[in-house]
Amino acid sequence: MSGESDLEFTPPPQEIKEILKNSKVIAVVGLSDNRMRPSNRIGRFLKTKGYKVIPVNPNYDTVIGLRSYSSLLDIPDEIDIVDIFRKPEAVDDVVIQAIKKGVAVVWMQEGVINKKAAKRAQEAGIVVVMDRCIYKEYDKHFMHG
Repeated sequence: MSGESDLEFTPPPQEIKEILKNSKVIAVVGLSDNRMRPSNRIGRFLKTKGYKVIPVNPNYDTVIGLRSYSSLLDIPDEIDIVDIFRKPEAVDDVVIQAIKKGVAVVWMQEGVINKKAAKRAQEAGIVVVMDRCIYKEYDKHFMHG
């Protein structure tokens, strides 16, 4: 691979701001019922900011008071952003589902880096944000921007 960096998998700040401004529905893959987990805190935060949050976690019927789905393909709604809180090796399956679902953006949280999956998503026309915290980006653009 010719000098690939994570930057090629993350849009410039203005585009990230537009994504967050224009998106309404965020499926959070790996949303935990444990209030101490980052996915739970961020899911609740996104809810307070007016996003429709859809938990994706086969281990729960509901998370943060919302119906949880086993996979992206089980969700009847259209999805703007798929926010991934999973181990990097689990991202491939999530991206395959996101492509089938026709989502606009795949967002891999901090520490979630899978270049092969990111490339597959981009080739399918999906915008990829990798190794970035959606809360920190929201905070930067809308609370302290």
